[in-house]
Formats: sequence, structure tokens, C-alpha cells
Amino acid sequence: MTEGGFFAILDTVDSTNNYAMQQVQQGLAKHGMCWFAIEQTAGKGQRGKNWAGEKGMNIAMSLVLEPEQLPAGPGGQIIGQFHLSAVVALACFEFLKTYAGDEMKIKWPNDLYWRDRKAGGILIENKFQGKAWKWAVVGIGININQTGFNEDLPNPVSLKQITGKTFNVTGLAAALHGLLLKNLLQDADPEKIMQQYNRHLYKINEGVTLRKNDTNFYTVIKEVSAQGKLVTIDALEQEFDFGEVEWIL
Repeated sequence: MTEGGFFAILDTVDSTNNYAMQQVQQGLAKHGMCWFAIEQTAGKGQRGKNWAGEKGMNIAMSLVLEPEQLPAGPGGQIIGQFHLSAVVALACFEFLKTYAGDEMKIKWPNDLYWRDRKAGGILIENKFQGKAWKWAVVGIGININQTGFNEDLPNPVSLKQITGKTFNVTGLAAALHGLLLKNLLQDADPEKIMQQYNRHLYKINEGVTLRKNDTNFYTVIKEVSAQGKLVTIDALEQEFDFGEVEWIL
């Protein structure tokens, strides 16, 4: 147990998100439970990609949440799916910034970047009952002590590479779990959440190259909207959904 919640350590698992979702489906999960894996053999990334890492070197963990138990936003509404993602991203950002400094950023929609290199990522999978949002399984992967990466990964970086220090991975994961639970109890006002998210947004007000439908284009990152869309501006202002564009770095 960590302060405020259940924190379990798994020696080996295919995916902490798979394991957590199984607990949900079997009726064994409770709000705030977290599973951390020393070894993850088939970790999940965004859009069906794998999240690979060396045994014992990185944070691979999943937290289960019941949206109905999270603080309500204005008007008593349950926090939205993207706003939950933003709160989680902000907590992970705050956690990493403590060690890596001011060059940490949140890359839309939910990656954690140091300079132009990926330090971590977040994958949230949801379970609905009809239209009711019953569960969110929040998967978090952060590179901690690993220094050699698969050549297929274009721009990874670890906390050890950034700082030159070796960390207690399990201790960091438990601390992150506590920070997540603490932050998830705070203000659920979507406007304030998005203000914070955009304050730390990667490449905000900078020119970037994106790709859509196999075509690259240059644009400027303006913000992320309340609906979680990436807003850019060049000749025209445009909005993009998850998976609609790809970053070219």
C-alpha cells in the first residue's frame, strides 16, 4: 500500500493495462488501485504500438479509476475523458520536472518530452456500461534507468540519461502513484486544467512539421482545445483529433 491507495508489484506481466482491465472485468478492482511491473513483455503504446523496455529499468504501471469517484467539474458533471488525460499528464509532468528540470514538456496528446526526446507516455483505456463511463485504466510508461534503446524508437530518453543518476524505480513508481491520487482529488474545472496543460505544452507558439494523409505541412502550435483537439495556425486555424496528424521531428 502507498499513502492513499493500493500499490502492487508484479514480477512479470504482458501488459499492466491488460492486467488492470482483467481486474476490472472480474470485479476485483477498486478505485485508486495500481499495479507496477518489474518486467512487461508486451506493453501497450498509443495507436497499437508496443512499449518496450528492459527488465527492472523503467516505470510500467496502471492505475484504475472510477470516474464517478473523481471530483466533479462545474455544474456537478463528471470530469471529461480528455480532462482526465490532461490531469494525469500534468501529474507525470510535475513528477518528472522535479528531477529533469524546466525542459520537460507535455506533447499532445499525452507524451512526456525532454527537449525533443520522449521520456514517457500515457495510455488510457475505458470501460463503459451503455453510455455510462464506469472505469478508466491509466497506463503510464516512463524511461528511468535504461540507457540503450531499440533502434526502431526514434527519440527515446531516460531520466538517467538526463540527470546522470541511477534511481530506485519501484520507489519512484510508488511516489508517482501517490502524486496521481493527490492531484486527482483537486480542482476538476476543465478550464483551469486546460490552462495548466497548455502552459506546459510542447512546442506551443512554435513552428512544427506535421503529417496528415501522407502529406507533410508546416504550421504553428496554438493550443489544445477544451475538447482535446490540437489547434494550429498558418494560413488558417485548424483543429486535429487524436491520430489525425503525426509529428515529424
